[in-house]
Amino acid sequence: MDDRSVSDAESSRTEGQDHEPAAAAEGELTAVLHRAVHQTAHRLRAVAAAVYLLTPDEGELRVAMIGGSPPSVLTLPGRMPLDASYASARALATGKAAFLTDPDRLDASEPGALPYPYSAASVPLMARGRRFGSLTVLRTEDRGGYGDVDSRHLARIGDRLAGLLADLQDRGVSVAPGDLPVLIPVFGTEPSLESGDPVARGVPGVPGSAGMSLLYALQRLTDMLNRATTMEHVVGAAELCVMAPLGARALALASAAEGRMWVLGHSGDSSVLVRELHGTALHTGTLAARALRGRALFDPGGPGPRDRHHDGTCAAAYLPLVGSRHVEDVPMSETGPVLGLCCLSFDGPRSFPPEERALLTMMTGRLGETVQRIELSAGRRALAESMQKRLLPATLAEVPRLSATTRYRPARTAGGAGGDWYDLLAMPDGRVALVLGDVEGHTMESAAVMGQLRTAVVAYATEGHGPAALLERTDRLLSRLGTELLATCCVMALDTETGTAEVALAGHPAPLAHLPDGTVRRLWAPANVPLGLHTRGPFGSQEHTVPPGTILALYSDGLHEPDRDDVWARLDGLGPPAGTDLEHLADRLLQDTSDGRDDAALLLARYEGVDGGRMPRVARMHIHRRDLRGVREARGFVHTCLCDWDLADLSDDLVLIASELVTNALVHAGSDVDLRLRVSGDRVRLEVRDSDSDPPVPTAYSLTDEGSSRAEHGRGLYLVDALAHTWNTSPSGRGKTVWLEMDIPRTAG
Repeated sequence: MDDRSVSDAESSRTEGQDHEPAAAAEGELTAVLHRAVHQTAHRLRAVAAAVYLLTPDEGELRVAMIGGSPPSVLTLPGRMPLDASYASARALATGKAAFLTDPDRLDASEPGALPYPYSAASVPLMARGRRFGSLTVLRTEDRGGYGDVDSRHLARIGDRLAGLLADLQDRGVSVAPGDLPVLIPVFGTEPSLESGDPVARGVPGVPGSAGMSLLYALQRLTDMLNRATTMEHVVGAAELCVMAPLGARALALASAAEGRMWVLGHSGDSSVLVRELHGTALHTGTLAARALRGRALFDPGGPGPRDRHHDGTCAAAYLPLVGSRHVEDVPMSETGPVLGLCCLSFDGPRSFPPEERALLTMMTGRLGETVQRIELSAGRRALAESMQKRLLPATLAEVPRLSATTRYRPARTAGGAGGDWYDLLAMPDGRVALVLGDVEGHTMESAAVMGQLRTAVVAYATEGHGPAALLERTDRLLSRLGTELLATCCVMALDTETGTAEVALAGHPAPLAHLPDGTVRRLWAPANVPLGLHTRGPFGSQEHTVPPGTILALYSDGLHEPDRDDVWARLDGLGPPAGTDLEHLADRLLQDTSDGRDDAALLLARYEGVDGGRMPRVARMHIHRRDLRGVREARGFVHTCLCDWDLADLSDDLVLIASELVTNALVHAGSDVDLRLRVSGDRVRLEVRDSDSDPPVPTAYSLTDEGSSRAEHGRGLYLVDALAHTWNTSPSGRGKTVWLEMDIPRTAG
């Protein structure tokens, strides 16, 4: 601010007038700040200048005005405590000029990495024994530090500004920051476009065009990340708004967990970058590992020593996924965690201008926030789904003359939890209870209430209560659980000797029966009311008789369209159920369901009746996860059962298959394993169940040592595929079931 500016400001004062209208006073304060910011930016060859003023309670500093060029004007903190480490706060605290050249100075051993793009200088605004704030300036690191001449210029402008602020205050004008800082463009402060920059931005000679072009990408990235719900969305936004504008060859996003880096997503020609990052230990001295400590590192490439893990001829950027600590207005924690990295690689050497580095820091701050939100959402969903699965039965009861399978699909909601459940229970009177229920909502409370109701149904069925009495007791229990949630339920008690099925409903869809002749009919029963309405009326039930070979289907609302129950139509199109595989049928019904806004549960059971006057042959064994003799005992179990059933001709093949499947389950799932053999009609069925939901993947043989090592644990499935009539894997309660069927030779059994 020169002498003419001072005299102009002083001549504008009105003698004898202590107080002025608020609008006029605010306008005069703005004009004084504007002149100071404008002159400071030009005199010190800065990209931004700002005035920080004390709040009325003098508790903190807030920025009142920022002048300069984008994106530097967005990198200044909006507010800070008086004891902060920023140059603005230190200048006011010490009463003299303060400088901040590099908040995180690099070690001398860091080759090729560029420093923090800005250096800051600040002087206090104090006059007549009063403190007003500080005057701060930002300069890009390529314009050098602040010499004695710069310090004198800044101090002189600050002293004059402080005197003018004191004059305004003496006249009753409030010298305080507004709720929102005033941003003004100061033409001539933006860095010139570099002729060697491979990515042209802005129009040379047009003030502000380069910075505005960079901010366009930042704004678009912010908008896209606000709508992102998956990691694929984040990678797509980064590809469009970060990778493409900078002309990068490849991009990779990586997280830090368990002492290593793991790639979350990548784009472009990224195979080399993925190999460099994925699985790398965090304690190494690579640029990527060092950047994970919270500092963005830029390698311009070219000749010279480089990181041995990185191609030294090509430029690369390693950007921590965390908001910049230097622009936080309200810190959310003492130190923000570094979630991972955004890594960019280029085709050759390139420069990273200071403004570009500042922009990339802001961009990766947005990326880090979004990655954290998505990973937290995925973690909550995984927790909810895990809780839901733990509340479902691990296995179904073994019942003569009845084979069954189940499916559960969680809703595609943020919570991931649901209230659907199923069960198959043996009752004291010899009947079997088929149960399917649905608690309203998709919250953790829904899952918790579901677990309580399932426990109650199991207890009442074990006591021998029929379907209607069971629902009445469960309804009374729900009224005592302190929840407002309602639940629907279907209970069917099936006599496997006579085919008599007693059905009771509590506001739930009636079960379907797919009869041997191919027709489908509903097993109607009184609808009753949902559980939780606390009615005192009795629940009614209805008896039906189903012939052997009938497939029974119990399902929840998520299995059909909201406006129509089309499960009946899908079953009706199958034709006669003879030979229909329940696993394939369950998969088909679940694939044809609605859009997934509601969770879905399905219980399918085939009533087999009496097979030629002989009871179905079923055997089961349990193998503990740490039982080293489990595989050998499984082979002996299968051989003994088949010999007892006069099926010794199948023993060699089934023993070999059982050995492979049980070994895979023990090694990869790390859980207890259930093995079941079942003879039905002209086929033998072998099932191996574990708690790992990931399906097994066959791996082909390889002629290389590396490929052979990878294929070692997938070869057994080729044996299964070659020997079995049919095989597949299906979700089963808390994990999966690998099952297969083999034809019984006509001369056997």
